[in-house]
Order: sequence, then C-alpha cells, then structure tokens
Amino acid sequence: MYPRDMQYSMPAEWTEHERTFISWPVRASMVYPDMYEQVSEGYAQIVKAIAEFEPVTVIVSPDDAEQVRSRFTETNVDILTIPHNDAWFRDNGPTFVVGENGEVAGVNWKFNAWGGKYAPWDLDDAVAPIVLEHYGIKRFDAPLVMEGGSLHVDGEGTLLTTEECLLNPNRNPDMTREQIEDELKKFLNVSTVIWLNKGLSGDETDGHVDNIACFAAPGKVIMQVCDDPEDDNYAITQENLQRLAEATDAQGRKLEVIKLQQPPLTTYEDSRLTLSYLNFYFVNGGIVLPVFGGAAAETDRLAEQALQAAFPERRIRTVDGMAIIREGGNVHCTTQQMTARK
Repeated sequence: MYPRDMQYSMPAEWTEHERTFISWPVRASMVYPDMYEQVSEGYAQIVKAIAEFEPVTVIVSPDDAEQVRSRFTETNVDILTIPHNDAWFRDNGPTFVVGENGEVAGVNWKFNAWGGKYAPWDLDDAVAPIVLEHYGIKRFDAPLVMEGGSLHVDGEGTLLTTEECLLNPNRNPDMTREQIEDELKKFLNVSTVIWLNKGLSGDETDGHVDNIACFAAPGKVIMQVCDDPEDDNYAITQENLQRLAEATDAQGRKLEVIKLQQPPLTTYEDSRLTLSYLNFYFVNGGIVLPVFGGAAAETDRLAEQALQAAFPERRIRTVDGMAIIREGGNVHCTTQQMTARK
C-alpha cells in the first residue's frame, strides 16, 4: 500500500517540527576540500541558529564524530553517526509524511547524486533507511529517484516543482511526466502538481525548486525574481511567473505571488554561485535566512523585510549565506524537517 492509501500526506514545512536533521560535510567529497574548516564553521552556524528554535540531529561520519561533537554545547543538538558521502540531507534524507492519527512515517526515495554528478553515492542512498530505523519510523520505499530540494508542498494537496529537474533524463529516464506525477501523488498524497519550467541559472541540481520558489501559505507562493533582461534568470523567472499566474492549486485557488529580488550576480572561479534567499528554512516560530553581505547588502535587507512582513509572527534569523555556497547549496539544502508526532 502507498502512503495515500493509508491516509498519510506530506505536511507543509511551516507545520510544527519534532526536530531538524542536517548532515555534516565530508572532506573527501567536497568540491573545495581545502575549505573544509570554513565550510564546517558555516555548518556549525546553521546548526546553532536552528537550535535556537528546535532540536537538531547532526548526521556525522564515524571518523568525524568526536570533533563535531566538541563544537556544540547546546543541549538540543545531538550527534547520530552514519557513514555518508556528502552533506545535503534535504536530498538524500527521508521525506516525512504524517497520518490522520498523527503518526509519522518516512518516504525513502532513490538517490543518485543529482543525476550521477558525484560518485560514489551508495552511502548517501542508504542514509534514509538507517535514520528511519533509528527512530522507529515506518518506511515507504518509493521506486523513483527524487530529491527533497526538488519539491515543495502547501499541505493542502498542491506540490510545486520544476520540469528541468524532475523530467531530466539523468533521474528517471524510463518514466513519463504523467508517471512521475502519479508517483508523487501516491507517496505524498497530493492531487495537483504545479510545474515551473526551470530553476536558477547555474544551479547544478538541474533546477531545484527550493532555490527559486516555495509556498508561504496555501494559495501563496514566494519567488525569487530578476529584473535585468541581460541576466539568464530574467527569462527563467518571467516564464515561471507566467506559469504561476495561470495555475490554480488543489483547492481551486489562484496563486498570490510574493517577489523577492535576487542578490547581485556572484561568481567563484568563473562559475556562477546560486545565491538564493528562497533557500531559507522554516523552523518552529522562525525562519533561518541566508544573507550574502557586500554588494548584496540592499537585497539582503529587502529579503529580510519581505519575509518579516509575510510572517509577522516568526523571528527571522539570518546566517552567513556565503559560508557554504561554494559547495553548491545553502540552508534549505542542508536540512530536513521531521514533523512533530502527536
């Protein structure tokens, strides 16, 4: 039986969490291993920021457990030793679903390192079942390659994703759009999938939606936009805005769109860094928002201001968004929420 058959569904990220999971970076798999200490400090900042709001479990390779444990004095940060290849738990961790009685289960997707980009990935593919077993959580094994960063839900039957990622032949080449959509509906208990076209320019995940758009509430979407016609993101965001304007959600609502201006274009070693305010993360009572400083000071301010206006009851906690971005992601990419059990 599928989660849908048993009345499980994926809650929106803003619902109450029992804890957040985050994986610690593995030097051997890093794009820039000489930056390990700087990246580790960036991860520590994110863990400590989240721990101000809710418990955090840090997934650490056994060889790193002692040095990672020594970084944290917070009582609600614990260490779980599991061998892994890379540090983006959003994408290789389980997606948590909740039943009508409040019981939590986990969807175990297949993981192939963003279309086979970074070998090996066998340890990462094995992490989700280990986590679920450790916490005694029911597991549903899904037959498709899927990353958590490639989808957002509104908790009322609507899922947001991109064609660039989910229809990429490096993920599920033998499945049609309709078949992929059907699996999402069965495992997450959604009834409507809204397909954006592409994600941000330079995003090596092949356009994860969590860098460009997310739900703020049922019927409300936040999107990072670009106003410079010379920037590749201009055409991308115009197309996606048009699709959102034409879409209706699972409840038949038209969508309100909150626009956040993108940070200034930033490169490292001639490659564009995928700077995104949309890679923020909902925590209990707050939002952890990456900001970028320097030339981005004004857009940082505008993003924080817009999110505070959209979520007046939440505390906006900023972190240094430049600390880990060279490794390919940011706050949302590193984290995965476990829904509170009732």
